[in-house]
Amino acid sequence: MARKVILDVDPGIDDAMAMCLALTDPEMDVVAVTAVAGNVPAAQATRNVQAIIEQLDPPRWPRLGAASDPDTGLSVDRKSLYGSDGLGDTSFVVAERQHLLPSEKVICDQVRDAPHEVTIVALGPLTNIARAIVRDPELTALIGRIVVMGGTVAGPGNITPAAEFNMYCDAPSAQVVFRSLSTKTLVPLDVTNRVELSYNLFHQLPDESSRVGRLLRALLPPAFRGYRQQFGLEGIHVHDTVTLMSLRHPELFTTKAMAGDVETQGELTLGATVFDRRRVPAWRCNMEVVVDMHKDAVVEAIIRDLNRGPFSAE
Repeated sequence: MARKVILDVDPGIDDAMAMCLALTDPEMDVVAVTAVAGNVPAAQATRNVQAIIEQLDPPRWPRLGAASDPDTGLSVDRKSLYGSDGLGDTSFVVAERQHLLPSEKVICDQVRDAPHEVTIVALGPLTNIARAIVRDPELTALIGRIVVMGGTVAGPGNITPAAEFNMYCDAPSAQVVFRSLSTKTLVPLDVTNRVELSYNLFHQLPDESSRVGRLLRALLPPAFRGYRQQFGLEGIHVHDTVTLMSLRHPELFTTKAMAGDVETQGELTLGATVFDRRRVPAWRCNMEVVVDMHKDAVVEAIIRDLNRGPFSAE
């Protein structure tokens, strides 16, 4: 039986690649894709989710959820890396949709419809999931698992010296999710930073006769350009895609039970993820954290799974 999945995303080119993988995976039943503000503001994130799904046009469309900005406002975005629209300024035409439900409502509904069966893959800030938990306090006992891309264990952040982007964008919501009783897996930068896809990727992508190939060939060149201009890298990191692969291919990843929390104050430490790693810890373990992976096998699996997509272009 296919695993029921909610993708909570802030597209972002990396999120778009992860969506390509999930929506073409016969072992994943993507019941909903919920937009969250992060790489781009809320309205653009919602539009990008629609654009990606319309470009892929899967046989069974997931429910869509509309984003709204965090209560504290969106303090940072990734427009300088991914373009003004978050998708490399591709400016996909999107059908106007009326009455999209808020993302947190869609999450609550889908979890309630299939108690203990839904895995939430959180690839952006944790705004929607925290709001869903506040909206329905019983939800934490009904979610199968939350897989979170974000934070760091021992390495530096990528938006401040201390904080990873998703945690920094909405630290209060991240803290709500970390402290919740839900079953959680965290995939931190310490691991995802190890995968860097080179431009040779283009020789391994599906061609433009498939919708996946056509979409990725439009989106990836701006990502490579952004990484070269901002970081001097000739490759790109795909944090969200690696996180999705940890769910799809758990045999390639190593996890460890840890006790973690998120800092919500501090001029220098806002959004930092803190783990009690003392010899005699006082905190109780509250999540599994990915601490290692078979990097080459993960990269091979990404390429293989991208080429698995059944969607033919018109």
